[in-house]
Amino acid sequence: MSPTHKNPQTLKWQAMSRDHHLAPFSDYQQLIDVGPRIITKGEGVYVWDSEGNKILDGMAGLWCAAVGYGRHELAEAAAAQMRELPFYNTFFMTAHPPVLELAKVIAEIAPPGMNHVFFTGSGSEGNDTMLRMVRHYWACKGQPNKKVIISRVNGYHGSTVAGASLGGMKYMHEQGDLPIPGIVHIPQPYWFGEGGEMSPDEFGIWAAEQLEAKILEVGVENVAAFIAEPIQGAGGVIVPPETYWPKIREILAKYDILFVADEVICGFGRTGEWFGSDYYGNQPDLMTIAKGLTSGYIPMGGLIVSDKVFDVIKGAGDFNHGFTYSGHPVAAAVALENIRILREEKILETVRAETAPYLQKRLRELLDHPLVGEVRGVGMLGAIELVKDKATRTRYEGKGVGMICRGHCFNNGLIMRAVGDTMIIAPPLVISKAEIDELVTKARLCLDLTLQDLQG
Repeated sequence: MSPTHKNPQTLKWQAMSRDHHLAPFSDYQQLIDVGPRIITKGEGVYVWDSEGNKILDGMAGLWCAAVGYGRHELAEAAAAQMRELPFYNTFFMTAHPPVLELAKVIAEIAPPGMNHVFFTGSGSEGNDTMLRMVRHYWACKGQPNKKVIISRVNGYHGSTVAGASLGGMKYMHEQGDLPIPGIVHIPQPYWFGEGGEMSPDEFGIWAAEQLEAKILEVGVENVAAFIAEPIQGAGGVIVPPETYWPKIREILAKYDILFVADEVICGFGRTGEWFGSDYYGNQPDLMTIAKGLTSGYIPMGGLIVSDKVFDVIKGAGDFNHGFTYSGHPVAAAVALENIRILREEKILETVRAETAPYLQKRLRELLDHPLVGEVRGVGMLGAIELVKDKATRTRYEGKGVGMICRGHCFNNGLIMRAVGDTMIIAPPLVISKAEIDELVTKARLCLDLTLQDLQG
């Protein structure tokens, strides 16, 4: 049922959407029938729609508005760079100051030994770059047969052809004859949904051991890399059991393959550390970045490359890959200012010591709700599992409970995302304790309304 609109301009914008705009990941007939909610303004952790409704953005846009909305410093950095040098490419033995300064700053905050950055326009492009660089690396080492990249079911690595192939989303693979050859998948470390009778620790070991089994199945001589998000974001904020990453590190050390951390969501403070790899003590060879790099104020992504990889490819002639907007000067200027804000305002320190522990504590208070089977999270990431039976972790099959809950959230001033029947949050890193209280209060209200619908 379409909502009632008081602002005639809303209907005009929705008509433009219906007649001209193709939105990402959308059912176009549904979008025509209902019309999109039109977001017109943002400030701090809030956005406003064209009807004047104030909404707490529990997803930081799309995991990206780290420093919140309305930071004039970022707009001013973009404007100043546009006046000075609005664009120049980084092809043909050419560079410009913002991209060079940004590469240096990223190397300062990246894990040790990761001192080189290839810039892209998005995380998807970053993962395309990764695939090509990994295969180039092994060819340079005289092992061109090492092409296969191992990923995880339900992982997300973007929606380009390579990104969607690397990801483990079946519904994406069904469109476009994906995945492309040379990419295989192993089970995800999702204890709540797939752990069965195993304890979380047992399941963590089992899930990690699937990497070794797949390496041996494909053949060590054919495997180029393993890619994984420290915490799976779009898959439902899948926080691995504590046994998972230590076992993965052990397996990676045993075989001569590269480790790629997709830090598009976890990077730039989301876990309370600069990168999810820092949080877990992982040592990747390559890291994909985007989102929090510019707080979403302007598109930018990249691939952080270790000295180990760079030292092999640097003497091998041209790396025949790149984009017109690789290292765009305006995006680089915004990213530099964004990182300055994160550093100087000690936002990561506040997240780590104060607001993230408070958020995780308050979220776990929802465990007493009849619908909630598990609450999990790290830093400014959280997931709430909606179930019919807590003891058996049984779902309300065919009810679309997550979408019911998401609808109530939209109508009650809160953005939470539904992944199946899992509600997920990733608010701006600058959220205050009072705003966390508001988020949890609204979440509980929406859970109550959802339960009423199911019982009605």
